[in-house]
Formats: sequence, structure tokens, C-alpha cells
Amino acid sequence: MAHMTSYSSPGPTVGFDLDMTLIDSRPGIRASMLALAERTGTYIDADLAITRLGPPLADELINWFPAEEVPAVADLYREMYPSFAIAATLAMPGAPEAIEAVRAAGGRAVVVTAKYEPNAKLHLAHLGIDADAVIGDLWAEQKAEALRAEGASVYVGDHVGDVRGARVAEALSVAVATGPCDADELRAAGADVVLGDLTEFPRWLSDYLAARA
Repeated sequence: MAHMTSYSSPGPTVGFDLDMTLIDSRPGIRASMLALAERTGTYIDADLAITRLGPPLADELINWFPAEEVPAVADLYREMYPSFAIAATLAMPGAPEAIEAVRAAGGRAVVVTAKYEPNAKLHLAHLGIDADAVIGDLWAEQKAEALRAEGASVYVGDHVGDVRGARVAEALSVAVATGPCDADELRAAGADVVLGDLTEFPRWLSDYLAARA
């Protein structure tokens, strides 16, 4: 049914990344990492970990755990995560309005994230952000699979990995400088548009759609 909606919809389908694009998950992830460290008796520098959000969880855990333990530790982290991370996480400035701008234009807003999908959905539900679809467990170029399947013509993210995903999907890459990558890095990676944050998105979208029309 997703395909039917995307083709009959009068407006664009816009994909959004989650962490540091729609949500500021740093306090929640920091709390979860500290809880994981306590549970496993393993030191984790949680303050360092939250400076490099974006890539898959395993890419962070490999810094603190032997490779053979990472899959089991990742499962434990995901299981513990809702108790520590959901209530502590806030929407990024302009996030609800960005989703609403897509809807107001007759479009669909879909979330494509590397985060474990059930936890991504918990975040959005807690913050009252209502996406048309949520697809998790995809990072960088892998995001193109979901973006293509959903018919997304624009992908909004904060990481150079998001820029790469958009390019592979042949979607316009709109980057927000609210995550670990600054505006220069995002431009160098090939972002088509770089915004300071999502508060600038509704006006950009309006101008973009007017130019296309």
C-alpha cells in the first residue's frame, strides 16, 4: 500500500533521519550507555559516544567490547533502551513543524534511520511526531533501499552518511548542521542544500516546491 500512496499523493515524499535530525537523543543515549556500562561491568565513555551519533550501534560498541560480544551486548542495550532513553529525549527545534510542512504540501513524511526500528517508533510516539512510515536498521547507502521503496524525492539528515544515502537513492540531499558533521563537511560530502536546523525547513520546502511548479 505504501507504493500506492506515494504515487497518488499530490505532494512530495520526504525522508527524514532520526537521531540529531528529528530528535536530540544525546541525553537518552548517554543514560543508556551508562546503564549498559553498569550492567556489564565495562567502562564506556558515554560523553564521547554521544559526539559521534549516526552510524549503527555496533560501530560504537566495538570501541568498548570484544567483537564476539558485540551482538549480544547490542541486544541488551536495545532491550534496556526504552527505560532510559525515551523520556530523556527531546524533539529537535522545528522537527514537528518540518513534518507538518510536508503534510501541508500534500506530501508524505517518512523516517529512515539506523536506529533499531521499535525504539525509533517509541521515540516518535512519545514526542507526538506522526510519520507516514518508519524504517529502521539502515545506515548510509543502505538507506537508499527504503527511500526508493517509499518514492522519496528528498532526504533530510545530519550526517555525511545521510548525504551518501540520499545520493544513492537519487533523492535531493538536504542536510541540517545539528549533528556531528558541520556545514562544510556536509557540503563536501555532496549535500545539495545545507540548513542550520529544521526551523529553516518549511520555508526551504515552500521555495523548492514553488520552483518545481
